[in-house]
Amino acid sequence: MSGHFDLVLTGGRIVTPWGTGTGDIGVRAGRIAAIGSLSSVKAVTVRDVRGLHVLPGAIDSQVHFREPGQPQKEDLETGSLAAILGGVTSVFEMPNTAPPTTSADALNDKLARARGRMRCDHAFYVGATPENAEALGDIERLPGAAGVKMFMGSSTGTLLVADDEHIARVLKHGRRRVAVHAEDEARLNARKDLRVKGDPRSHPVWRDAEAALLATKRLVALARRAARRVHVLHVSTGDEMAFLRDHKDIATVETTPNHLTLVAPDCYERLGTYAQMNPPVRDAAHREAIWQAVREGVVDVLGSDHAPHTREEKDKGYPDTPSGMPGVQTLVPVMLDHVNAGRLSLERFVDLTAHGPQRIFGLATKGRIAVGFDADFTIVDMKAKRKIENKWIRSKCGWTPLDGVTVTGFPVGAILRGEVAMWDGAVQGTPRGAPLTFLETMQPSGG
Repeated sequence: MSGHFDLVLTGGRIVTPWGTGTGDIGVRAGRIAAIGSLSSVKAVTVRDVRGLHVLPGAIDSQVHFREPGQPQKEDLETGSLAAILGGVTSVFEMPNTAPPTTSADALNDKLARARGRMRCDHAFYVGATPENAEALGDIERLPGAAGVKMFMGSSTGTLLVADDEHIARVLKHGRRRVAVHAEDEARLNARKDLRVKGDPRSHPVWRDAEAALLATKRLVALARRAARRVHVLHVSTGDEMAFLRDHKDIATVETTPNHLTLVAPDCYERLGTYAQMNPPVRDAAHREAIWQAVREGVVDVLGSDHAPHTREEKDKGYPDTPSGMPGVQTLVPVMLDHVNAGRLSLERFVDLTAHGPQRIFGLATKGRIAVGFDADFTIVDMKAKRKIENKWIRSKCGWTPLDGVTVTGFPVGAILRGEVAMWDGAVQGTPRGAPLTFLETMQPSGG
């Protein structure tokens, strides 16, 4: 192949949509320009990646970076630093900040805050409320918007759209896929007395599988009535997976590494409130059903649901403790460990963290190793054994539920639009994250 490249990666095992094989990748002007044998071409930089796997840049489509409002937990700078160190090159950030992201002005404020500070590419969800439902169709098409996020059950923050009338109004206004936290608020309120003071094992008793299933069934029925695509976030139950497999025409499905890795009651006995999240980590039967849904293709994407809280908050004692755990930095290594354990293939991992997000959210030039796409790569050593420790975590919260866990398979590099952003555990260069482009937010050009 002829031509001059800015960067050539040589000798890596490349995971493409059409298979995995050894080869070289040529990058020009931030895009993939050639894939094949490039030993004779000229390049500004040649990086030998023999013995490593080159994956499309991992996309974490559910993170909470807490800015504005709660800088003691996280901000856009530290959250994106954690992402890049974990091999994640793009994130979708959630709207339950303080104040929440519920208007065009709030969206533009986050985009301005991100400029020159975020190390990964990014988009921001707009939160649905009963008051802004009619405006969502316009806001969701703005540059940098990941779409609309709706909370059917209360969680961290103030956002809530609980009743069918207002859910229907949200679904009526707009065309993009709506991401939904599906827990039934009425059932959650009715069962609050089931929380046992000082015992986080009661968290999945209170927020039980039925609360999740009821909300998911209501959501799908309302989505069909509105002819609106929905995306069910952090699905935590086998019951929901059994239901959603019959509604893939209108509902896509996310699960999290937490729900695939942790299990009740063990996690609550070991970690206490540090294992508390919404919806909860459940028992082994639910975990196995979620794995089965991964194997069968029911699950479309993995999101970390990175939701940091300080140790001081987590130590208050259940139920006066916030729900959520950090996860953007550990998504790639914990899932590579599952790959090495034979629970899913490397190609399926790539589908869940790159091809899937690109496909269902309509990302432009992201999510796959193919000529013409952005040169975003997560480079991993599938044989590396590393112990995950709190001291490695760069989230402001400074802890992980996986502290002390040894994994096999680890990210050693992150390349963002052709430039090395992380290598061997060290960040490179200055923050250069940019807003993601979606096919449904493209604006007409002048001329």
